[in-house]
Amino acid sequence: MSQPDTCCTLVPYFKAKPGQLAAFQALMPRFTDLTRNEPRCLHYAFSVEGDNVHCREGYADAAGVLAHLDNVGAVLGEALQLADITRLEVHGPEAELDKLRTPLAGLNPAFFVLQPGGFRR
Repeated sequence: MSQPDTCCTLVPYFKAKPGQLAAFQALMPRFTDLTRNEPRCLHYAFSVEGDNVHCREGYADAAGVLAHLDNVGAVLGEALQLADITRLEVHGPEAELDKLRTPLAGLNPAFFVLQPGGFRR
């Protein structure tokens, strides 16, 4: 019997300020080290294209997203001195997204509701 998929993914895109890419990249291991022990984190990694940085991250549910943001808040504050968030997407089941709409409102994310028919392994 299958369980409902409650997975939520954060899809942030950052643009490093002029001359700040190396400093931003120096923060990546700190983000990863903090996140590594989060029990509800399913995957976490950074990718870079020019001055653009993407953090690929997924959590078991909305509670995992909120715990992560609380956990990395100080480092995120440092990162936002070096880069701007150019886009933030949050993907997940509608019931989980509803738990995130108010706490994430200040980040102005685009919310994408998972549609029926997909699967998770």
